[in-house]
Amino acid sequence: MISTCYEKAKALLVTPVEELQKSRGDSTESTLQYYILIVLFNAILTALIALILGGHGTLNTMSTLFKQLGWALPFVGAVGAILMVVLIAILAVIFLFVFAIWLHIWVYIVGGRKGYMHTVKALAYGSTPGMIIGWIPIIGPFIGGIWTLVLEVLSVREIHQIPIRRAAIAVILSVIIPIIIVMLLLAAVFAAVMSGATMMPGK
Repeated sequence: MISTCYEKAKALLVTPVEELQKSRGDSTESTLQYYILIVLFNAILTALIALILGGHGTLNTMSTLFKQLGWALPFVGAVGAILMVVLIAILAVIFLFVFAIWLHIWVYIVGGRKGYMHTVKALAYGSTPGMIIGWIPIIGPFIGGIWTLVLEVLSVREIHQIPIRRAAIAVILSVIIPIIIVMLLLAAVFAAVMSGATMMPGK
C-alpha cells in the first residue's frame, strides 16, 4: 500500500493530468487510504521539524522531564506522539469531507455533475503537494500551497470533466470567500475592541 501511495503521489506531482484521468474510477476506500497516508507523512515530518527547530530550550525541557519521570517518559512520549498523529489524521479526514461539501457547492454551480464523492476525490488528490512538501520550513507552505491550488483546479477539471476555466472559478471561490469572511470577522472584532477601549473611563 505504501509503494502504491508513493507511485500515485509521484505521478500526481510529475504527470498530474494523466494520473488524474486514470484516477477517475478510484474507489472511495483507496482514495481515503492514499489521503490518510500522505497526511501521516506530513504530520510525522512536521512534528520532527518542530522538535528540531525547538532548539536547546525544548531539549533541556525534555531532559528535565526524563530525569523526573525516569523510564516512564519515553513510553508516555511515544504514546502521546502516536495519539497526536492519529488525531491529526482524523481531523484531516473530517476536514476533507467538510470542505468538500463547500467546494462541491461551487463545482455544482459551475456545471460539475459527477457527485459529491468525486469532489472528495479531487480534493484529496489535489492536496498532494501541500502534504508532501508543506512540512519544509518557510518555503514548504508557500510553494506547497500554490502547487496545491493548481493541482486542485486540475483535479476538479479532470475528475468532474468540466472546462478548466469553470474548475478554476469553483476552486478559487471556495478558497477566497472563507478568507474574506475571516478577515471581516477579525476586522469586526478589532473594531469592537478598539471601540471598547476608547469608551473606558479616563479616555
